Amino acid sequence: MTVPRKRAATIRDVAEAAQVSTATVSKFVNGNQRFTAEVEARIAQAVRQLGYSLNPMARGMITGQTGNVGIVILDIRNPYFTSLVKGAARQAASAGLNLIIADAEESTAPELGVLQSLRRRVDGLIVSARLPAPAIGSLFESGTPVVFYGRPSPYEKNHNVGCDNYAAALMLGRHLRELGHRRISYLGFSGARWSAERERGLRDAFQGVEARFRSFDATAPSAEEGERLASTVLLSQELDDAIVTYNDLLAMGLLVEAKSLGIRVPEQVSVAGFDNLAYGRLVSPALTSVDMMGEATGELAMRKLVGVIKGQPATHEDDVLQSRIVARESTAPRRPRVND
Repeated sequence: MTVPRKRAATIRDVAEAAQVSTATVSKFVNGNQRFTAEVEARIAQAVRQLGYSLNPMARGMITGQTGNVGIVILDIRNPYFTSLVKGAARQAASAGLNLIIADAEESTAPELGVLQSLRRRVDGLIVSARLPAPAIGSLFESGTPVVFYGRPSPYEKNHNVGCDNYAAALMLGRHLRELGHRRISYLGFSGARWSAERERGLRDAFQGVEARFRSFDATAPSAEEGERLASTVLLSQELDDAIVTYNDLLAMGLLVEAKSLGIRVPEQVSVAGFDNLAYGRLVSPALTSVDMMGEATGELAMRKLVGVIKGQPATHEDDVLQSRIVARESTAPRRPRVND
């Protein structure tokens, strides 16, 4: 026996039960206008009794908005972006918005199909400042509200949320300097414009002392790439005092391969990264890292996006989050060597 499906309550049903117009109900449920306490109480009671909820499509027709916001992450496999999404999702939920997530897969293609598709379904987007410029340009042309994550950003008129990469690296470099390290390698990722900022901060931390630097470039910011480049970084010449990588994934790949190569960390060389991934505590030795505040970045970026959607002007106050060093077992004071 088929049970007839109960018809969902409509805005007209609510209006009739509350003895008001449908326009009044619409303005009330969308928060666009306040009414007398008596009218609002009647509408609220009718909504509860009828189990009414505004259809998202109908909401879009009334308000011109979808109730959806989006975030485009660079690599869904990278736990840093998991933290970013977590913070954004929490803030979106508190604002009553649905969050849609898209993975750009570290693409450098001028036209990102995932971006073009997503912008038609959302009221605003959080995206990385290092997405291809043509793709960002198409967002601006469409009028989609945009907030960026990852500093520095070339888009000064839009909110840009994140830690100062130069300052974070400067702080890490000074930590290594205090440990007595003077021969430093940086395994960067030139695909990210702020990798150069991290290298610059690292080098500047050693101003005033005699130090030696070497630079290497990864083709991807992944643990697999860290493993692949380990022998190049660790065995190409006399072992450095410390190796800093663009992110924790590269560092963890390096640590795994260092064991296979018979190189002891931190006894022979210190290793450090950026992002402070939770997995960094679980590798051996536990990884020293700079906390780049992924979850806080996602939360603040979403708060800024909600403000832009509501028509608030873009400002850059409090958009820079403070990074911090989390020192663990992978870094230690430099030990004297035979040729010192």
